[in-house]
Amino acid sequence: MPVPRVAAIHDLSCFGRCSLTIVIPTLSAMGVQCCPLPTACLSTHTGGFQNNTFLDLTAQLEPIASHWKAEGVIFDAVYTGFMSSQEQMALTADFIRNFKHPNCQIIIDPVMGDHGTPYRTYTPAMCRAMAELASLADVITPNRTEAALLLSENYENIHLDTESDCRRWCEALSAGGRRSVVLKGVSLTPEALGAVCFDHKTGQTDFVSASRIPGQFHGTGDLFASVLTGALVKNLSLPEAAQLAASFTSDCARYQGTPCREGLDFEPLLWRLGKSIEEERHA
Repeated sequence: MPVPRVAAIHDLSCFGRCSLTIVIPTLSAMGVQCCPLPTACLSTHTGGFQNNTFLDLTAQLEPIASHWKAEGVIFDAVYTGFMSSQEQMALTADFIRNFKHPNCQIIIDPVMGDHGTPYRTYTPAMCRAMAELASLADVITPNRTEAALLLSENYENIHLDTESDCRRWCEALSAGGRRSVVLKGVSLTPEALGAVCFDHKTGQTDFVSASRIPGQFHGTGDLFASVLTGALVKNLSLPEAAQLAASFTSDCARYQGTPCREGLDFEPLLWRLGKSIEEERHA
């Protein structure tokens, strides 16, 4: 079988585990070729660090995409994350349209905010632009805050306390059943944390969960979405992929040994991902 290939449109933070420093090793460990299309280069991520450098790489997005197209590069998935401007979102939408084919999955992590608040760089216009970009997705992976922003809802109205609430909002995010949704941060019991998944192909809604580990860990959303992406291109079902992502993220949080601002200690556990994929394939 050929190695699946994913175009990953994310920023690169050179220190602090997030974005491409999570995406590349995670996909590689899962037997997936990651082709990064960096949107920016930062000295560190912005959670817990100050005075970081920032190099905007917007001007490189179109030339790299054009070169790939001219070389006949084909992707099994396009996986997008944090965007720093509306222009980047528009260029990413162009990339998706140019490289989309029937067997290419579009997985969009609509990174816009957390804990009820958009990130400080996100304006209302950028939030609307992200919602437009997400309309091109086969799968979106919002948290509760991002769900509210995508739906233009008040954050306080997005209740995820019961299965019926979770199903309601997950299906609302599916845009009439046209895309799959993995709504993260769902906790139906105090001991567990996971996600609710709506699969637009089957119309089925499933719940996945893993042990809740106390603490705030940078990069958990990137790790979850990266494992999900790798699992999907390795032909796991949506609930199987989401369960693997939830379990692995929980295991990494439990393993944590470095300061939280440096991100999850996921590297020592990457071997488990390849093993998990092989076990699923032979189940």
